[in-house]
Amino acid sequence: MEYRDYWNQISEKTEELNSLISSYWSQYSNLESWQFWVVVSLLVLPLILLCFTIDQKRIFEIFFFGYTVHVIWTYADIVLERYSFFIHTYFLTPVLPYALNMTASALPVGFLLLYQYCTNNKKNFYLYTLILSAIFAFGFATIEVRLGLLEFNKGMNQFYIFVIDIVIAYISYWFTMIVRKFRQ
Repeated sequence: MEYRDYWNQISEKTEELNSLISSYWSQYSNLESWQFWVVVSLLVLPLILLCFTIDQKRIFEIFFFGYTVHVIWTYADIVLERYSFFIHTYFLTPVLPYALNMTASALPVGFLLLYQYCTNNKKNFYLYTLILSAIFAFGFATIEVRLGLLEFNKGMNQFYIFVIDIVIAYISYWFTMIVRKFRQ
């Protein structure tokens, strides 16, 4: 197959896939489904909580940490969903990443509030990250699976989510510490 033939076929299949996803969303994940409102809640409620709990004196540092969690988790989620390791079966809109409610709100807010708590109170961030990661992976992801909001495939399970959470939180922490050192 020639170069242009590949791209023509990729474009054609992408259009088919986008149409299929939009049709699925319209039928199963639209504003009339309770699952849609759970997804909206998981996007909005953590952000509302954040408005009342953020340390205003350190807002840029804490948001930088949370933003780093968000970006890394979003890229990880795109890869994991593209290869069907896990699938968020209900989502906000077909044009954005399916796990946007988790990768842009629930996970970053959870980890940035943990970062804020640990750094303000001289607590061990590494230890507390293990606890929060376990809550997200073994508690929250399990509830999502039981509600039908998330499906695991190809051997993916809560343990891998636990490890991914830890790796992303630690990388975000290290990156934030590097930026803090450069700032000083």
